[in-house]
Amino acid sequence: MKPEEIAANYPRLFHMANGGSWPSIRRHGLLSTRSLVDLYEVGGKRREEILGIRRRESLKLEHPEFDTAVVRDQLPLREKALEKCLTDMTLQEWLETLNSRVFFWLDEPHLESLLGAKAYREDAHDVITVDTAALVERDSTRIRLSPINSGSTLYNPRPRGSKTFMLIEEYPFEERRRARGKDAIVELAVEGGIEQVEQVAVRAERRRCGGVIEEVLWEPR
Repeated sequence: MKPEEIAANYPRLFHMANGGSWPSIRRHGLLSTRSLVDLYEVGGKRREEILGIRRRESLKLEHPEFDTAVVRDQLPLREKALEKCLTDMTLQEWLETLNSRVFFWLDEPHLESLLGAKAYREDAHDVITVDTAALVERDSTRIRLSPINSGSTLYNPRPRGSKTFMLIEEYPFEERRRARGKDAIVELAVEGGIEQVEQVAVRAERRRCGGVIEEVLWEPR
């Protein structure tokens, strides 16, 4: 796949963060779970609770110099189902893969589905919309593409492993588009996260299932 094809087919990317996260994201960047834990200098047992096992609830991070941050739960990721569908990785290795990346949906229907999920529909979330072309131009070497929802093993989970996330140039887009249409790519992930997110973001909104609570939290340049 050519980098410019991503923006041509998916001009906007969508990330759902915990409600109230935007000021911290604007300050520190849109960070992976591992990068956030490192920033907040979390160690010992607490670090293991966040990174070493499947998170059954969202967890708060505290730091004397920063606002409170929230690491989201991994409720849709069921251990037994995950172990059965992993092809060449351990459960721990898959968790490490997920914790090292920031994830985006490539269309609003997938975003709305997550906003409407039972665990999240009553809560407010900060939704960050990113310009795909700007992100690809700046961070293409750290972008990975996935044909599945890597963080869920609900509803007939598909096999996954070391080949699930691919470089842009390696991704068989035309083959998957013929088979799956717009779902040829389900997730776009960025290793480590995105620094200076305002360079690529076009909108940040407070949303709840069913609509926008605050129209705009930040205006683009």
